[in-house]
Amino acid sequence: MLLLSKKQRVEFIESVAYPLPAMVLVTLMIYIPFALSGFYAFTEWNGIARAPKWIGTANFAGIFKGESDFFRTLMFTFKYTVLFMIFSNVIALALSLALVKKFTLANTLRGLFFVPYIMSMTIVGFIWRFIFSSGFDTFLAVTGWDIFRWSWLGDGNLAFFSVAMVGIWQSIGFYIVLYIAGLESMPADVLEASVVDGAAGFTRLRRVILPLLAPSIATCMFMSLTNSLKVFDIILALTRGGPAGSTYSVTLGIYRDAFQNNRYGLGSAESLLFFVIVLILTQIVMRVFHAEDR
Repeated sequence: MLLLSKKQRVEFIESVAYPLPAMVLVTLMIYIPFALSGFYAFTEWNGIARAPKWIGTANFAGIFKGESDFFRTLMFTFKYTVLFMIFSNVIALALSLALVKKFTLANTLRGLFFVPYIMSMTIVGFIWRFIFSSGFDTFLAVTGWDIFRWSWLGDGNLAFFSVAMVGIWQSIGFYIVLYIAGLESMPADVLEASVVDGAAGFTRLRRVILPLLAPSIATCMFMSLTNSLKVFDIILALTRGGPAGSTYSVTLGIYRDAFQNNRYGLGSAESLLFFVIVLILTQIVMRVFHAEDR
């Protein structure tokens, strides 16, 4: 340090001082709670007792023996994730291809599609809960269609599709923005050359546009994967896990076990196990799309 010039010492101090507050906050808010959660996963604690009781791997053994609903909630989360990833990306891509064209209301429609994304998921959930419960009665009176007679939040199967539909509707604007950015960054000469060569319609989309859009597709697929795996607030606002626990996601199940049932050890074990599953899934998705980009 003494051998450094005054300018180099200032630069060294700045390089340490500027990121230090962020590093401290990240350590306090993420790394320390993560380490404590890993510790509590091997204990039995109700959140009130002075000290947790060490029980080793009993929480994990209970999960695999079916003493908790972890695997049932995991199956719901996987089904939601698959449905969310497919429809959010397909619909967003289709709308992006339409909105990237030059017409009068293009920018207005882009803004309208993005509005739900900037709204709180909890607010969106309550809005759609009102629509499903009261709004559909109005549609039924006007149209007489039987689809509006269905119990969209009272039937287990329909509740799953209701939650997925609202989640897709709320987040689709974000993926539209990403796809439009990818479409507008494509080299114009390549697109013009494809038209000259006779490529049109679906052939042009499959052989020219989609390969050039591969980085955006990979980004959207990864983002939709992570967003759908951690689904929580929209279910809490719409169904609270009902009916009969049919719409409990993993994150909502962890919240119930830890903070409602006061089984912090079990909730920590479930969260740690879910972390490993998400880590494996994200690595697989990243490797798949990285291989396709080559």
